Amino acid sequence: MARRALKLASWTSMALAASGFYLYSNKYLDPNDFGAVRVGRAVATTAVISYDYLTSLRSVPYGSEEYAQLRSEVHLRSARRLCELCCANRGTFIKVGQHLAALDYLLPQEYTSTLKVLHSQAPKSSMQEIPDLFVSFDDTPMGAASLAQVHKAVLHDGRTVAVKVQHPKVQMQSSKDILLMEVLVLAVKQLFPEFEFMWLVDEAKKNLPLELDFLNEGRNAEKVAQMLKHFDFLKVPQIYWELSTKRVLLMEFLDGGQVNDRDYMERNKIDVNEISRHLGKIYSEMIFVNGFVHCDPHPGNVLVRKGPDTGKVEIVLLDHGLYQVLTEEFRLDYCHLWQSLIWTDMEKVKKYCHRLGAGDFYPLLACMLTARSWNSVNRGISQAPVTATENIEIRNNAATYLPQISQLLNRVPRQMLLIFKTNDLLRGIEATLGTRASASSFLNMSRCCVRALATHNKKNTCSFFRRTQISFSETFSLWQISLHELILRAKGLRLASWVLALLCWLLPAPH
Repeated sequence: MARRALKLASWTSMALAASGFYLYSNKYLDPNDFGAVRVGRAVATTAVISYDYLTSLRSVPYGSEEYAQLRSEVHLRSARRLCELCCANRGTFIKVGQHLAALDYLLPQEYTSTLKVLHSQAPKSSMQEIPDLFVSFDDTPMGAASLAQVHKAVLHDGRTVAVKVQHPKVQMQSSKDILLMEVLVLAVKQLFPEFEFMWLVDEAKKNLPLELDFLNEGRNAEKVAQMLKHFDFLKVPQIYWELSTKRVLLMEFLDGGQVNDRDYMERNKIDVNEISRHLGKIYSEMIFVNGFVHCDPHPGNVLVRKGPDTGKVEIVLLDHGLYQVLTEEFRLDYCHLWQSLIWTDMEKVKKYCHRLGAGDFYPLLACMLTARSWNSVNRGISQAPVTATENIEIRNNAATYLPQISQLLNRVPRQMLLIFKTNDLLRGIEATLGTRASASSFLNMSRCCVRALATHNKKNTCSFFRRTQISFSETFSLWQISLHELILRAKGLRLASWVLALLCWLLPAPH
């Protein structure tokens, strides 16, 4: 019996050793791809983070200065652990981590700043086979993301193309990863009932299958190009359908500098204010007028350049996998809410926040949408730009009110969640360019709201007199906005002339 057990143990050891050697020597197999390894790593990380929060803050009085300092340290440790987990498990984990990193004004800064590295640390896959349809194919990807990477290539007919190739195992792992996240989020909710993060899992469940279908991405690209064709400064790559599949997308190659690359803009004499205005027009039109919104405008997906033929400034919009389609009811309520915020009609702010599911959290929703303090919202967000002090206050409040923010995110319509992400990504771009919260951006938004509401009202009336009345009211409102913009510009010019006169008086020219 003992001899048989020894024999069995010897054969088992040899099998395990041989398996280990094969896995180690086979460059195409990665232990990180095995379910047990991925699950074990995710469970262990979640357990360590939960234990840290439960034990580290237990003995410190809530609301004290020591509590705030200690909480910040726990946030930072936990964010680093979460980032390591995302980098190790890759794929879906990196995608969700990037989503969290984009919520600059909704999550503690320790998390968003730490997870931002996931935009530049996406995995790269080696290309095993190069199809015969390319004359040349650059093995080094121009860009790598959580789900795919993009290569530059040249076709036999001479066209230069961008080839987007899905990472090999993402499709297979994604559904299991989402199920794992759902179980872990439910487990964390048992420990911390005040935190509601099921919205994050729900969004991943809904959007990930769409993002993994590159034919869907191609259809989105064509739809937005047609929808915004009146903007001659917007460029969307043409899709080459005859060469595309669900996992490989071929499109027109368009180059440019990233929208946050100020050095590139200075070298190419591109005005940052013009870029900011163009970006505001594009997204106001998407959200308020069409209800079809590109929800991943991080700097790698928004390029700027001078048009090779015209020499005019152009914006190149890439990666059309993630779009939010807004229902008409939501879009109109959202229009009304922004109109109320811009023109400081606090009764209507409360009314439309309630309609969007905020309930008693309506001041929090207003602050989250505008990334302004409640005092600024009450004074009027278009009256003064955000200050550095206010920006710090908003970021600190994200940590202080995290339980309330997570509850609110669980209450509002699911359409709002990607809008929050989009808003925060756009604010990040504006902050980098130094153009955040300019009055002109609010006025452009207001124009789109007026047009959207007027179009809806005209569509829902049969009376010629009523349609004429709505058209007159729309024209008058747009004229008021233009007049307000003109007054603001005049004030700016007058202020500039006063500053110049003061400088001339303080620094007289040498004789």
